[in-house]
Amino acid sequence: MSFKSLPLLKSIAVALGLFTVLNSAKAQKITYYKDVAPIIQNKCQPCHRPGEAAPFSLLTYEDVAKRASFIKKVTQSGYMPPWKPDNHYRLFKNDRSLTNEEKQTILKWVDAKTPMGDAGETPKTAIKTYIEGTQYSRKPDLVLKTTSAFKVLGDNKERFIVFKIPFDIGSEKNVEAMEFFSSNKKVIHHANFAIHPVAADIDINQGVEFLNLTEDDRTKYSQYFPFKKTMTYYGGWIPGTSYESYSNNFGWVMPKRGVILLTIHYAPVSKDEENISGVNFFFKKTPIERKVEVISLGSAGVGEKSIEPYFFIPADSVRKFELKITTPQDQSLLYIWPHMHYLGKVFKSYAVTPKKDTIQLVSIPSWDFRWQEIYQFKNLVKIPKGSILTIEGTYDNTKENPHNPSSPPRNVYSANDMKSTDEMLTMLLVFLPYKENDEQIILK
Repeated sequence: MSFKSLPLLKSIAVALGLFTVLNSAKAQKITYYKDVAPIIQNKCQPCHRPGEAAPFSLLTYEDVAKRASFIKKVTQSGYMPPWKPDNHYRLFKNDRSLTNEEKQTILKWVDAKTPMGDAGETPKTAIKTYIEGTQYSRKPDLVLKTTSAFKVLGDNKERFIVFKIPFDIGSEKNVEAMEFFSSNKKVIHHANFAIHPVAADIDINQGVEFLNLTEDDRTKYSQYFPFKKTMTYYGGWIPGTSYESYSNNFGWVMPKRGVILLTIHYAPVSKDEENISGVNFFFKKTPIERKVEVISLGSAGVGEKSIEPYFFIPADSVRKFELKITTPQDQSLLYIWPHMHYLGKVFKSYAVTPKKDTIQLVSIPSWDFRWQEIYQFKNLVKIPKGSILTIEGTYDNTKENPHNPSSPPRNVYSANDMKSTDEMLTMLLVFLPYKENDEQIILK
Protein backbone atom coordinates (compact mmCIF):
# COMPACT_ATOMS: atom_id res chain seq x y z
CA MET A 1 0.00 0.00 0.00
CA SER A 2 1.38 3.38 -0.93
CA PHE A 3 1.14 6.53 1.11
CA LYS A 4 -0.84 8.04 -1.77
CA SER A 5 -3.78 5.70 -1.04
CA LEU A 6 -4.13 6.73 2.61
CA PRO A 7 -6.24 9.88 1.97
CA LEU A 8 -8.65 7.81 -0.13
CA LEU A 9 -8.96 5.14 2.56
CA LYS A 10 -9.51 7.81 5.18
CA SER A 11 -12.29 9.36 3.08
CA ILE A 12 -13.96 5.96 2.64
CA ALA A 13 -13.73 5.31 6.39
CA VAL A 14 -15.25 8.68 7.22
CA ALA A 15 -18.01 8.12 4.70
CA LEU A 16 -18.79 4.67 6.09
CA GLY A 17 -18.80 6.06 9.62
CA LEU A 18 -21.13 8.86 8.61
CA PHE A 19 -23.40 6.35 6.82
CA THR A 20 -23.55 4.24 9.98
CA VAL A 21 -24.37 7.28 12.12
CA LEU A 22 -27.09 8.41 9.71
CA ASN A 23 -28.61 4.94 9.58
CA SER A 24 -28.48 4.71 13.38
CA ALA A 25 -30.14 8.14 13.71
CA LYS A 26 -32.79 7.12 11.20
CA ALA A 27 -33.46 3.89 13.09
CA GLN A 28 -33.76 5.77 16.39
CA LYS A 29 -35.96 8.57 15.06
CA ILE A 30 -39.06 8.93 17.21
CA THR A 31 -42.32 9.13 15.25
CA TYR A 32 -45.95 9.37 16.23
CA TYR A 33 -47.13 6.06 14.84
CA LYS A 34 -44.15 4.02 15.98
CA ASP A 35 -43.53 5.46 19.44
CA VAL A 36 -46.15 7.95 20.61
CA ALA A 37 -49.42 6.41 19.38
CA PRO A 38 -49.11 3.33 21.64
CA ILE A 39 -48.74 5.62 24.69
CA ILE A 40 -51.68 7.83 23.70
CA GLN A 41 -53.91 4.86 22.92
CA ASN A 42 -53.17 3.09 26.19
CA LYS A 43 -53.00 5.99 28.64
CA CYS A 44 -55.04 8.85 27.13
CA GLN A 45 -57.73 7.65 24.74
CA PRO A 46 -59.89 5.87 27.35
CA CYS A 47 -61.04 9.34 28.44
CA HIS A 48 -60.08 11.49 25.45
CA ARG A 49 -62.73 10.30 23.01
CA PRO A 50 -66.38 11.09 22.24
CA GLY A 51 -68.81 10.33 25.05
CA GLU A 52 -66.23 10.33 27.82
CA ALA A 53 -65.37 12.95 30.42
CA ALA A 54 -62.35 14.60 28.76
CA PRO A 55 -63.00 17.92 26.94
CA PHE A 56 -61.37 16.89 23.62
CA SER A 57 -60.44 13.76 21.66
CA LEU A 58 -56.96 12.37 21.05
CA LEU A 59 -57.85 9.74 18.46
CA THR A 60 -55.75 10.87 15.49
CA TYR A 61 -52.30 12.19 14.75
CA GLU A 62 -53.86 15.59 14.00
CA ASP A 63 -55.66 15.61 17.38
CA VAL A 64 -52.39 15.00 19.21
CA ALA A 65 -50.02 17.09 17.09
CA LYS A 66 -52.03 20.31 17.36
CA ARG A 67 -51.90 20.03 21.15
CA ALA A 68 -48.29 18.84 21.30
CA SER A 69 -46.94 21.66 23.46
CA PHE A 70 -49.80 21.31 25.93
CA ILE A 71 -49.38 17.52 26.06
CA LYS A 72 -45.67 17.94 26.68
CA LYS A 73 -46.35 20.31 29.58
CA VAL A 74 -48.99 18.22 31.36
CA THR A 75 -47.17 14.89 30.92
CA GLN A 76 -43.81 16.19 32.07
CA SER A 77 -45.39 17.71 35.19
CA GLY A 78 -47.29 14.50 35.95
CA TYR A 79 -50.65 16.27 35.83
CA MET A 80 -51.73 13.96 33.01
CA PRO A 81 -52.62 11.17 32.78
CA PRO A 82 -54.22 11.53 36.23
CA TRP A 83 -52.96 8.97 38.73
CA LYS A 84 -52.88 9.95 42.38
CA PRO A 85 -51.67 6.88 44.35
CA ASP A 86 -48.06 6.69 45.52
CA ASN A 87 -46.55 3.90 43.40
CA HIS A 88 -43.77 3.46 45.95
CA TYR A 89 -46.37 2.42 48.52
CA ARG A 90 -48.39 0.01 46.37
CA LEU A 91 -48.52 -0.78 42.64
CA PHE A 92 -51.90 -1.40 41.02
CA LYS A 93 -52.97 -3.32 37.94
CA ASN A 94 -54.83 -0.35 36.44
CA ASP A 95 -51.98 2.14 36.87
CA ARG A 96 -52.34 4.73 34.11
CA SER A 97 -49.37 6.90 35.04
CA LEU A 98 -46.52 7.36 32.56
CA THR A 99 -43.15 5.74 33.06
CA ASN A 100 -40.04 7.93 32.82
CA GLU A 101 -39.32 6.31 29.46
CA GLU A 102 -42.78 7.21 28.15
CA LYS A 103 -42.39 10.79 29.34
CA GLN A 104 -39.05 11.06 27.56
CA THR A 105 -40.53 9.65 24.36
CA ILE A 106 -43.24 12.32 24.31
CA LEU A 107 -40.71 15.05 25.18
CA LYS A 108 -38.33 14.08 22.36
CA TRP A 109 -41.17 13.73 19.86
CA VAL A 110 -42.53 17.20 20.60
CA ASP A 111 -39.06 18.77 20.56
CA ALA A 112 -38.44 17.10 17.17
CA LYS A 113 -41.49 18.94 15.73
CA THR A 114 -43.92 15.99 15.99
CA PRO A 115 -42.81 13.72 13.10
CA MET A 116 -45.72 11.58 11.91
CA GLY A 117 -44.04 8.47 10.56
CA ASP A 118 -45.97 5.71 8.85
CA ALA A 119 -49.25 4.32 10.17
CA GLY A 120 -47.97 0.81 9.58
CA GLU A 121 -45.24 1.37 12.20
CA THR A 122 -47.63 1.13 15.14
CA PRO A 123 -47.02 -2.22 16.87
CA LYS A 124 -50.07 -4.47 16.45
CA THR A 125 -49.96 -5.35 20.12
CA ALA A 126 -50.43 -1.66 20.97
CA ILE A 127 -53.48 -1.03 18.80
CA LYS A 128 -56.68 -0.73 20.82
CA THR A 129 -60.23 -0.45 19.57
CA TYR A 130 -62.47 1.58 21.84
CA ILE A 131 -66.21 1.07 21.70
CA GLU A 132 -68.57 4.01 21.96
CA GLY A 133 -70.52 4.11 25.19
CA THR A 134 -68.18 1.96 27.24
CA GLN A 135 -64.64 1.80 28.59
CA TYR A 136 -64.73 -1.99 28.62
CA SER A 137 -63.23 -4.16 25.88
CA ARG A 138 -66.52 -5.07 24.18
CA LYS A 139 -70.12 -4.03 23.81
CA PRO A 140 -72.32 -4.58 26.86
CA ASP A 141 -74.68 -7.56 26.91
CA LEU A 142 -77.31 -5.62 28.82
CA VAL A 143 -77.92 -1.88 29.11
CA LEU A 144 -80.30 -0.71 31.83
CA LYS A 145 -80.96 3.03 31.88
CA THR A 146 -83.43 5.72 32.78
CA THR A 147 -86.42 5.85 30.43
CA SER A 148 -86.06 9.53 29.62
CA ALA A 149 -83.60 12.37 30.00
CA PHE A 150 -83.53 14.13 33.35
CA LYS A 151 -83.35 17.91 33.21
CA VAL A 152 -80.73 19.34 35.54
CA LEU A 153 -81.78 22.91 36.28
CA GLY A 154 -79.10 25.58 35.92
CA ASP A 155 -79.81 27.23 39.28
CA ASN A 156 -76.52 26.30 40.99
CA LYS A 157 -78.23 23.88 43.39
CA GLU A 158 -77.22 20.33 44.28
CA ARG A 159 -79.85 17.63 43.82
CA PHE A 160 -80.16 14.00 44.90
CA ILE A 161 -82.36 12.01 42.54
CA VAL A 162 -83.27 8.31 42.91
CA PHE A 163 -84.18 6.59 39.64
CA LYS A 164 -86.09 3.31 39.56
CA ILE A 165 -84.95 1.03 36.70
CA PRO A 166 -86.98 -2.21 36.55
CA PHE A 167 -85.70 -5.24 34.63
CA ASP A 168 -86.87 -8.74 33.69
CA ILE A 169 -84.21 -10.57 31.69
CA GLY A 170 -85.71 -14.06 31.77
CA SER A 171 -82.89 -15.89 33.54
CA GLU A 172 -79.98 -15.29 35.88
CA LYS A 173 -76.72 -14.13 34.30
CA ASN A 174 -73.10 -14.49 35.41
CA VAL A 175 -71.59 -11.00 35.65
CA GLU A 176 -68.10 -10.50 34.26
CA ALA A 177 -68.04 -6.70 34.48
CA MET A 178 -70.25 -3.67 35.00
CA GLU A 179 -69.98 0.10 34.67
CA PHE A 180 -72.02 3.21 35.29
CA PHE A 181 -72.52 5.31 32.18
CA SER A 182 -73.95 8.74 31.56
CA SER A 183 -74.58 11.01 28.62
CA ASN A 184 -73.23 13.94 30.63
CA LYS A 185 -70.81 13.03 33.41
CA LYS A 186 -69.78 16.66 33.89
CA VAL A 187 -73.00 17.38 35.80
CA ILE A 188 -72.64 14.43 38.19
CA HIS A 189 -70.92 14.61 41.58
CA HIS A 190 -71.28 10.87 42.20
CA ALA A 191 -73.68 7.97 41.62
CA ASN A 192 -74.56 4.85 43.60
CA PHE A 193 -76.69 1.94 42.49
CA ALA A 194 -78.11 -1.11 44.23
CA ILE A 195 -79.38 -4.20 42.40
CA HIS A 196 -82.41 -5.68 44.14
CA PRO A 197 -84.01 -9.01 43.16
CA VAL A 198 -87.81 -8.79 43.29
CA ALA A 199 -90.26 -11.67 43.74
CA ALA A 200 -92.76 -12.47 41.00
CA ASP A 201 -95.74 -11.34 43.11
CA ILE A 202 -94.46 -7.75 43.30
CA ASP A 203 -95.04 -5.34 40.42
CA ILE A 204 -91.62 -3.96 39.45
CA ASN A 205 -93.28 -1.14 37.48
CA GLN A 206 -95.19 0.30 40.42
CA GLY A 207 -94.19 3.69 41.77
CA VAL A 208 -92.78 6.79 40.11
CA GLU A 209 -89.78 6.65 37.77
CA PHE A 210 -87.72 8.92 40.00
CA LEU A 211 -87.83 10.79 43.28
CA ASN A 212 -86.23 14.13 44.04
CA LEU A 213 -84.83 13.65 47.54
CA THR A 214 -83.75 17.30 47.72
CA GLU A 215 -87.08 18.96 47.05
CA ASP A 216 -89.83 16.29 47.31
CA ASP A 217 -91.46 14.93 50.44
CA ARG A 218 -89.04 12.21 51.54
CA THR A 219 -91.86 10.04 52.85
CA LYS A 220 -92.57 9.25 49.18
CA TYR A 221 -89.45 7.08 49.21
CA SER A 222 -91.50 4.43 51.04
CA GLN A 223 -92.99 3.38 47.68
CA TYR A 224 -89.60 1.82 46.88
CA PHE A 225 -89.49 -0.23 50.10
CA PRO A 226 -91.09 -3.35 48.50
CA PHE A 227 -88.05 -3.58 46.22
CA LYS A 228 -85.45 -3.38 49.01
CA LYS A 229 -86.01 -6.63 50.91
CA THR A 230 -82.69 -8.02 49.66
CA MET A 231 -79.73 -6.65 47.68
CA THR A 232 -77.61 -8.63 45.21
CA TYR A 233 -74.83 -6.13 44.61
CA TYR A 234 -73.83 -2.50 45.08
CA GLY A 235 -71.75 -0.27 42.85
CA GLY A 236 -71.17 3.32 41.92
CA TRP A 237 -69.24 6.02 40.12
CA ILE A 238 -67.13 8.98 41.17
CA PRO A 239 -64.96 11.21 38.95
CA GLY A 240 -62.11 9.18 37.51
CA THR A 241 -63.76 5.78 37.88
CA SER A 242 -63.91 3.38 34.95
CA TYR A 243 -65.46 -0.10 35.15
CA GLU A 244 -65.49 -2.94 37.65
CA SER A 245 -64.55 -6.37 36.28
CA TYR A 246 -63.98 -9.84 37.74
CA SER A 247 -61.32 -12.10 36.29
CA ASN A 248 -60.65 -15.81 36.72
CA ASN A 249 -63.79 -17.61 37.93
CA PHE A 250 -64.91 -14.67 40.09
CA GLY A 251 -68.05 -12.58 39.73
CA TRP A 252 -71.63 -12.37 40.90
CA VAL A 253 -75.03 -13.43 39.60
CA MET A 254 -77.49 -10.94 38.11
CA PRO A 255 -81.04 -11.84 39.19
CA LYS A 256 -83.50 -12.54 36.41
CA ARG A 257 -85.99 -10.00 37.69
CA GLY A 258 -85.70 -6.95 39.85
CA VAL A 259 -85.09 -3.24 40.21
CA ILE A 260 -82.01 -1.04 40.15
CA LEU A 261 -82.27 1.96 42.46
CA LEU A 262 -79.83 4.45 41.00
CA THR A 263 -79.07 7.48 43.18
CA ILE A 264 -77.38 10.35 41.36
CA HIS A 265 -75.96 13.37 43.12
CA TYR A 266 -76.10 16.17 40.57
CA ALA A 267 -73.56 18.93 41.04
CA PRO A 268 -74.57 22.62 40.90
CA VAL A 269 -74.63 23.92 37.31
CA SER A 270 -75.22 27.41 35.94
CA LYS A 271 -77.24 26.41 32.86
CA ASP A 272 -79.87 23.75 32.16
CA GLU A 273 -78.45 20.36 31.19
CA GLU A 274 -79.97 17.01 30.25
CA ASN A 275 -78.75 13.65 31.42
CA ILE A 276 -79.48 9.97 30.71
CA SER A 277 -77.69 7.49 32.94
CA GLY A 278 -77.65 3.77 33.57
CA VAL A 279 -75.54 0.66 34.05
CA ASN A 280 -73.81 -1.53 31.45
CA PHE A 281 -73.54 -5.24 32.22
CA PHE A 282 -71.17 -7.74 30.65
CA PHE A 283 -71.92 -11.43 31.13
CA LYS A 284 -69.86 -14.59 30.83
CA LYS A 285 -70.97 -18.11 29.99
CA THR A 286 -68.53 -19.85 32.29
CA PRO A 287 -69.80 -20.58 35.81
CA ILE A 288 -68.96 -18.31 38.73
CA GLU A 289 -67.26 -20.45 41.33
CA ARG A 290 -66.53 -17.65 43.79
CA LYS A 291 -68.91 -14.75 44.32
CA VAL A 292 -67.39 -11.36 45.08
CA GLU A 293 -68.73 -9.23 47.92
CA VAL A 294 -68.61 -5.50 48.58
CA ILE A 295 -68.65 -3.51 51.81
CA SER A 296 -68.47 0.21 52.53
CA LEU A 297 -66.37 1.37 55.49
CA GLY A 298 -66.54 4.79 57.13
CA SER A 299 -68.99 7.59 56.33
CA ALA A 300 -72.46 6.20 55.52
CA GLY A 301 -71.07 2.68 56.02
CA VAL A 302 -69.66 0.26 58.57
CA GLY A 303 -67.86 2.01 61.42
CA GLU A 304 -69.21 5.49 60.65
CA LYS A 305 -69.59 6.28 64.36
CA SER A 306 -66.13 4.88 65.13
CA ILE A 307 -64.22 7.57 63.23
CA GLU A 308 -61.89 9.31 65.67
CA PRO A 309 -61.97 12.08 66.66
CA TYR A 310 -65.61 12.98 66.02
CA PHE A 311 -65.86 13.75 62.31
CA PHE A 312 -66.13 17.54 62.45
CA ILE A 313 -63.77 19.93 60.62
CA PRO A 314 -63.86 23.45 62.07
CA ALA A 315 -63.38 26.43 59.78
CA ASP A 316 -59.75 27.53 59.31
CA SER A 317 -58.34 24.20 60.49
CA VAL A 318 -56.48 21.14 59.22
CA ARG A 319 -57.71 17.93 60.83
CA LYS A 320 -56.70 14.26 60.66
CA PHE A 321 -59.17 11.43 61.31
CA GLU A 322 -58.79 7.69 61.66
CA LEU A 323 -61.02 4.65 61.43
CA LYS A 324 -59.99 1.19 62.66
CA ILE A 325 -62.04 -1.88 61.72
CA THR A 326 -61.36 -5.43 62.86
CA THR A 327 -61.54 -7.89 59.95
CA PRO A 328 -64.17 -10.52 60.85
CA GLN A 329 -62.89 -13.27 58.53
CA ASP A 330 -59.97 -14.12 56.27
CA GLN A 331 -60.52 -12.00 53.16
CA SER A 332 -58.94 -11.74 49.72
CA LEU A 333 -59.15 -8.19 48.34
CA LEU A 334 -59.61 -7.54 44.62
CA TYR A 335 -60.22 -3.77 44.68
CA ILE A 336 -60.40 -0.83 47.02
CA TRP A 337 -62.24 2.41 46.42
CA PRO A 338 -61.25 5.44 48.59
CA HIS A 339 -63.49 8.50 48.73
CA MET A 340 -63.28 12.01 50.18
CA HIS A 341 -64.56 15.40 49.00
CA TYR A 342 -62.96 18.79 48.25
CA LEU A 343 -61.32 19.28 51.65
CA GLY A 344 -59.45 15.98 51.42
CA LYS A 345 -55.66 16.32 51.31
CA VAL A 346 -54.19 12.91 52.24
CA PHE A 347 -55.73 9.42 52.19
CA LYS A 348 -54.00 6.29 53.44
CA SER A 349 -55.05 2.76 54.31
CA TYR A 350 -53.27 -0.31 55.63
CA ALA A 351 -53.92 -3.39 57.72
CA VAL A 352 -51.96 -4.75 60.68
CA THR A 353 -52.28 -8.52 61.07
CA PRO A 354 -52.50 -10.39 64.40
CA LYS A 355 -48.80 -11.20 63.84
CA LYS A 356 -48.08 -7.44 63.63
CA ASP A 357 -47.25 -7.51 59.92
CA THR A 358 -48.32 -4.38 58.00
CA ILE A 359 -50.14 -4.81 54.69
CA GLN A 360 -49.95 -1.60 52.67
CA LEU A 361 -53.17 -0.96 50.73
CA VAL A 362 -53.12 2.57 49.29
CA SER A 363 -51.47 5.93 49.89
CA ILE A 364 -52.70 9.09 48.14
CA PRO A 365 -50.44 11.89 49.42
CA SER A 366 -52.11 14.64 47.36
CA TRP A 367 -55.83 13.96 47.18
CA ASP A 368 -57.77 15.41 44.25
CA PHE A 369 -61.53 14.98 44.23
CA ARG A 370 -61.60 15.23 40.43
CA TRP A 371 -59.51 12.08 39.99
CA GLN A 372 -60.68 9.03 41.88
CA GLU A 373 -60.64 5.39 40.91
CA ILE A 374 -61.38 1.81 41.89
CA TYR A 375 -57.82 0.64 42.52
CA GLN A 376 -57.25 -2.91 41.30
CA PHE A 377 -54.63 -5.11 42.95
CA LYS A 378 -52.25 -7.13 40.77
CA ASN A 379 -52.72 -10.18 42.97
CA LEU A 380 -55.37 -11.06 45.50
CA VAL A 381 -54.35 -9.47 48.80
CA LYS A 382 -54.99 -11.57 51.89
CA ILE A 383 -56.26 -9.78 55.00
CA PRO A 384 -56.22 -12.34 57.85
CA LYS A 385 -59.05 -12.58 60.34
CA GLY A 386 -58.46 -10.28 63.31
CA SER A 387 -56.39 -7.79 61.30
CA ILE A 388 -56.92 -4.12 62.15
CA LEU A 389 -57.74 -2.31 58.91
CA THR A 390 -56.96 1.38 59.28
CA ILE A 391 -58.17 4.31 57.18
CA GLU A 392 -56.54 7.71 57.67
CA GLY A 393 -57.77 10.98 56.19
CA THR A 394 -56.40 14.51 56.47
CA TYR A 395 -58.59 17.51 55.57
CA ASP A 396 -57.71 21.15 54.89
CA ASN A 397 -60.55 23.52 55.73
CA THR A 398 -58.55 26.72 55.32
CA LYS A 399 -58.55 29.47 52.73
CA GLU A 400 -55.18 28.15 51.53
CA ASN A 401 -56.96 25.09 50.11
CA PRO A 402 -57.77 26.14 46.51
CA HIS A 403 -60.51 23.47 46.29
CA ASN A 404 -62.36 24.62 49.40
CA PRO A 405 -65.97 25.18 48.21
CA SER A 406 -66.65 27.75 50.95
CA SER A 407 -65.21 31.25 51.09
CA PRO A 408 -64.70 32.09 53.84
CA PRO A 409 -64.33 28.54 55.21
CA ARG A 410 -67.24 27.21 57.28
CA ASN A 411 -67.63 24.40 59.80
CA VAL A 412 -68.01 21.08 58.00
CA TYR A 413 -69.71 17.87 59.14
CA SER A 414 -70.40 14.47 57.61
CA ALA A 415 -74.13 14.54 56.85
CA ASN A 416 -76.42 11.80 55.57
CA ASP A 417 -77.01 13.67 52.30
CA MET A 418 -73.29 13.47 51.48
CA LYS A 419 -73.31 16.89 49.83
CA SER A 420 -70.05 17.99 48.24
CA THR A 421 -69.93 20.85 50.72
CA ASP A 422 -69.99 18.26 53.54
CA GLU A 423 -67.26 15.64 53.87
CA MET A 424 -66.73 11.89 53.82
CA LEU A 425 -64.07 9.41 54.90
CA THR A 426 -65.00 6.25 53.03
CA MET A 427 -63.43 3.17 51.48
CA LEU A 428 -65.24 0.37 49.68
CA LEU A 429 -63.74 -3.12 49.65
CA VAL A 430 -64.46 -5.63 46.88
CA PHE A 431 -63.38 -9.02 48.21
CA LEU A 432 -63.74 -12.80 48.35
CA PRO A 433 -63.78 -15.05 51.39
CA TYR A 434 -60.18 -16.31 51.54
CA LYS A 435 -59.07 -19.69 50.19
CA GLU A 436 -55.63 -21.22 50.60
CA ASN A 437 -53.01 -19.79 48.23
CA ASP A 438 -55.27 -16.92 47.11
CA GLU A 439 -52.35 -14.52 47.37
CA GLN A 440 -50.69 -16.40 44.48
CA ILE A 441 -53.60 -15.66 42.11
CA ILE A 442 -52.79 -13.01 39.52
CA LEU A 443 -55.80 -10.84 38.61
CA LYS A 444 -56.08 -10.68 34.84
